[in-house]
Amino acid sequence: MTLPGSTSTTALFAEGGAGTLRLLVYLALALVLMVLDHRGGYLSEVRRLAGFAAEPLYWVAATPGRLIGAARKSVADRSELTAQNAELRERLMVTTAQLGRLQAVQRENQRLRQLLDGAEAQRLDVQLVGIADVDLDPFRHRVLLDQGSLRGIRSGQALIDANGAVGQVIDVTPLNATAMLISDPSHAVPVRVVRSGVRSIAFGTGRVDQLRLPNLPPSADVQVGDELVTSGFGGIFPAGLALGKVVSIGPDDTNLFVEAEVEPAARLDRSGELLLVWNTPADESGPPEAPPATPEAEPVGKNAEERP
Repeated sequence: MTLPGSTSTTALFAEGGAGTLRLLVYLALALVLMVLDHRGGYLSEVRRLAGFAAEPLYWVAATPGRLIGAARKSVADRSELTAQNAELRERLMVTTAQLGRLQAVQRENQRLRQLLDGAEAQRLDVQLVGIADVDLDPFRHRVLLDQGSLRGIRSGQALIDANGAVGQVIDVTPLNATAMLISDPSHAVPVRVVRSGVRSIAFGTGRVDQLRLPNLPPSADVQVGDELVTSGFGGIFPAGLALGKVVSIGPDDTNLFVEAEVEPAARLDRSGELLLVWNTPADESGPPEAPPATPEAEPVGKNAEERP
């Protein structure tokens, strides 16, 4: 039984001789085609062309799946890249902080090596101290050291940094010590001109970048660019410590003498670590005992020459 409006092709397997005959014809045709294709390969080109023609259909059919896969992979890759970026950014911050600390330690070690190398060149006994505080009084230049008499600090010991003389200890407590810088207006230190051997006294001016040599005779062999070192007189500063360089020479207020301005060799406003230095005989060790202080004694190295 067929439905109204159906075509004859729908009755291929219907009951009756016509449908069976048509089926047999189709089967025979299929067998003939398979035998011909197997024997002579006549349909290979047809299959190739049919596959080539159907390729766009397969591509179009697979496009939604490919698009969904690509979108899913893109989202996954973006999330992974975001996580990796955050992790790398965190590592970079940590590494940068560690690198900054390592660079600070490297600079600190270099400063300490310079200090120790300078002391070794002078054949001096030394003791490393740090600056705990700075006196903010504009009329005096003094610093508080982080060690005191319990660590062997004595009044009158000289202080240097990697570049030259810095000052001297003037007051000591069990845990701390106070040092006067060479730039203090009340400080003076005997010096010697390296080139000519002329001796004088360098006074502080209240400026960390300037010292002065007053009352020089006009005939004194002192020139701009001359380097000054401590002469060793007075017993405070060992001889040969760098003090500074002459930057200008001119007449004083009386026009009877010459006055020289000196740029200190030490970095008075930047030194963080200092060395206590002293001359010790070969059979002794440790900081020397300071001589007993007298009310008239001044905490400056000028015993050999009086301040004008």
